[in-house]
Amino acid sequence: MLELSTVLAGPYCSMVLADLGADVIKVEPPDGDATRGYGPPWVEMPDATDRVAAYFLSVNRNKRSLRLNLRRPEAIEILWQLIGRSDVLIENFRPGGLKRAGVDEARLREVNPRLVHLSITGYGPDGPDAGKPGYDFIAQAVGGLMSVTGFTDDEGGQPAKVGVAISDIVTGLLGTVGILAALRAGIGQRIDVSLLESTLAMLINQAQNAFVDGQPPGRRGNAHPNIVPYETFATGDGEIALAVGSERQWPRLCHALGLDHLVTDVRFADNDARVRNRAELRPLLANRFASAPSDDWLAALDVAEVPSGRVNDVVQAFAQPQAQARTMEQVIDHPRLGAIRQIGLPYKLSATPATIRSAPPLLGEHSEEILGELDYDPAMIAQMRSEGVI
Repeated sequence: MLELSTVLAGPYCSMVLADLGADVIKVEPPDGDATRGYGPPWVEMPDATDRVAAYFLSVNRNKRSLRLNLRRPEAIEILWQLIGRSDVLIENFRPGGLKRAGVDEARLREVNPRLVHLSITGYGPDGPDAGKPGYDFIAQAVGGLMSVTGFTDDEGGQPAKVGVAISDIVTGLLGTVGILAALRAGIGQRIDVSLLESTLAMLINQAQNAFVDGQPPGRRGNAHPNIVPYETFATGDGEIALAVGSERQWPRLCHALGLDHLVTDVRFADNDARVRNRAELRPLLANRFASAPSDDWLAALDVAEVPSGRVNDVVQAFAQPQAQARTMEQVIDHPRLGAIRQIGLPYKLSATPATIRSAPPLLGEHSEEILGELDYDPAMIAQMRSEGVI
């Protein structure tokens, strides 16, 4: 698999496939993937000769790095050889950018008819915005996601982005799905995914709500637009998340809170009524939750089998026993950086398990190895290095 992408969507896509066993060659420009410099925080080399941003380390494990200056014809020739040997090409050039870099779509089919080519762009290959650069933050804005994220104006809120680059991540995952489907079909083809379309696709129920009633959903903070109660509540010493996802859970919640009289209150008889009367219900629940600490409420809700959980920060989330039991934090050895912590594998396959086999590469770390596989001898490789080709 050949990766000509940088930043997040493409690298995340290729890392998922690498975790699942793909041999990914990451072709980087002379200065490297821009995320190598997206710091702080940094991971410093022991001899302090270099450093790598945590951002780069997050999405580039299990890959080999080849540094190529695509402004040089020799580098383009190397690239064509790699294309001819690859099953998959992942790139995130703007429309027309791959051709300007020396790789023509028509020739791709001639050189490798079986190639699955994933093109990731900001807005897709056609349409009035096709030529614009794509960034996650902008996609969240123009794709409507920010309009449903954040607290209401009455609560002092404003449209907000999701705390991770969710448009990039979902684009990468949809690209992965497309690649796997194309490989399963066994037909060489082009796949287009964009940040805008991926963002629109992830709106799911919020978009359907708008389609049905013709109104923009708006922001509700941590509250759910279609389910009540389904949000966060402040307790006597913190905050917990509560999700009453079925009618069976509603009376169990009332009993756990000592508010049994709410079960027979016609204002809250079912979810439809609770959604319509959320403004009356929420203060009743909020006052009760504020009367005791989180541990007491979580214990009571567990006994009642009502879904709930503590609002953790990122460090707490990975330290919790369940995350540790499921190996969602792993430590791997880096050849220059030493031991680094990584997010574990979220997919557990019983027969063909995903693995973390190698640390995120240094820039051009595998250039000699990869070129050797293309039958370049050491003298030729040394010459190309001295001339700035690699």
